[in-house]
Amino acid sequence: MHDWELIVVDDGSPDGTADLAESYADVHPVRVVRRPGKAGLASAVLAGFAQARGDVLVVMDADLSHPPEAVPRLVAAIREGGADLAVGSRYVKGGGTEDWPFRRRVVSRAACLMGNVLVPIRDCTSGFFAIRKSAIDGVKLNPIGFKIGFEVMARGRYKKAVEVPYVFRDRELGKSKFGRREILQYLVQLGQVARDRVVRR
Repeated sequence: MHDWELIVVDDGSPDGTADLAESYADVHPVRVVRRPGKAGLASAVLAGFAQARGDVLVVMDADLSHPPEAVPRLVAAIREGGADLAVGSRYVKGGGTEDWPFRRRVVSRAACLMGNVLVPIRDCTSGFFAIRKSAIDGVKLNPIGFKIGFEVMARGRYKKAVEVPYVFRDRELGKSKFGRREILQYLVQLGQVARDRVVRR
């Protein structure tokens, strides 16, 4: 009996990802959520959350930038360590990045510093994390841009968060979607989170 499931959200990818993932469904607990267009990474994660049956949710990229071997450590931090949120972190001891150009490193660090004003997690722009499903049940998450991890960290109802070190490796195939549009969306996201906190007060 499996105690895990894999949900692949595919936004009309032309490389056959959805078909390949579904070919494993007879042997492994794999489910594919097919969406007709490019609706964005954040909304893809929320679509996966809506389909998930487990009590611990793990979010990771499918291009192996986030190492699958680190997933058990994220889950263990919650199930055995008592955390509600476990963030795969590039910016704690033992973590890091590989094959990133200088500009990408600078932008990433600057984004984290801005986010740290609102979220006390060093790698607050990480997209590799695990969270108890109960910590986001009923929470309105804004599917803006691609920093859904920051959205969860800023709005989730968790008591204990930990950072688990890992090394981010840039994708070997394909092209990153990171660019000016994504930077602008992140700035808008920061502003919306700050506004909502002021309104609640």
